[in-house]
Amino acid sequence: MINANELKRKDHILIDAQPYAVLEVTFASPSARGASTMVKARVRNLLNSAVLDKTFKTSEKFDEPDVELSPATFQYSDPAEYHFMDDSTYEQFSLGLEKLGDARFYLKEGMTLQALKFNGQVVSLELPPYVELKIVQTDPPIKGASAAGSSKKPAVLETGLKVQVPLYIEEGTVVRVNTETGEAGGRA
Repeated sequence: MINANELKRKDHILIDAQPYAVLEVTFASPSARGASTMVKARVRNLLNSAVLDKTFKTSEKFDEPDVELSPATFQYSDPAEYHFMDDSTYEQFSLGLEKLGDARFYLKEGMTLQALKFNGQVVSLELPPYVELKIVQTDPPIKGASAAGSSKKPAVLETGLKVQVPLYIEEGTVVRVNTETGEAGGRA
């Protein structure tokens, strides 16, 4: 059991028999005397990816869901599903577009990531913090533009992800992309 006042980012908890990942936690002390501290948490449902803002009393307790991380490799995609292999059991599994959401824009064939299993079934993926993707479409580089400049231009990456890149970057360049924010951080 996890107490609400012990919650931290990346914890997994059960709320109404549904598994959730904790995304953010803040503690709010009310100004009224005798009122107890409240725990505000932003949580993501592991089954349907819905993000909710919840408020708990510090005395509330949560069961830990039966979740485990397993290394997996992205193999290929077809129009309906993305196919992976569990690196520990060598079993193949697939996830649909609705389950992956925007995570699909960070997947490259042969990429290693973590599959999150709930009661033995893969429910979501944990991407690495950064991925390296090639630019397939952008405007030509502007002469004299430097890395110090703050101006950006739109670019389309090999997975279809649209990002803003510095003006000096050209097509064919591999850029490092933050999977949490979706921002390109320059050349890889």
